[in-house]
Amino acid sequence: MTREILRVTGEHLLIVLAAVGAAVVIAIPLGIWCTRHTRAGRAALRVVDVIQTIPSLAMFGFLIPVPFIGGIGMRTAILALILYSLLPIVRNTVTGIRGVDPKVREAGIAMGFTPRQLLFEVELPLALPSIIAGIRIATVVGIGVATIAAAVGGGGLGTFIFRGVAMVDTRLILAGALPAAALAIAADLVFTAVERRVRGAVPS
Repeated sequence: MTREILRVTGEHLLIVLAAVGAAVVIAIPLGIWCTRHTRAGRAALRVVDVIQTIPSLAMFGFLIPVPFIGGIGMRTAILALILYSLLPIVRNTVTGIRGVDPKVREAGIAMGFTPRQLLFEVELPLALPSIIAGIRIATVVGIGVATIAAAVGGGGLGTFIFRGVAMVDTRLILAGALPAAALAIAADLVFTAVERRVRGAVPS
């Protein structure tokens, strides 16, 4: 039993890390783009908002019949979690960049910074605590949503939860729920510590 719990916990971590990692690669550039194109950026944010409102089980169901990217298994679970992870990272990237003091931007421009230099040497470093907070939210939420992955054959700790519900076995439900809760708490603590450290390193 212990060995099986460790195995599905590993699957759970793989799903979440793959999804959040891919979401970071997509969401941060998207958030930057939204700050550069105000009107189109608002439309993009609305689309991301709508994705977030789709119930998780329905999202998995919608993705199963999609050619090439859907189907039964871990791939569909990862794709669904990528979509759910976009909103907090995109929003926090936008909030962080827009929250940079205009005087700091003006100082950078006065020093001759190009738009690219201004982004990478001024805006992103100052927005980093907000971006990390978005990644923390996406990770913690993803750990919980990933338990639904078992419904589409994605594996993870939800396997125990669904099996326990079907058998009305509290022990099996807890075998999936408790490690998932522990992972979420651990992720929150780690990212909170990183966020505080980065925030302390950012000049005010």
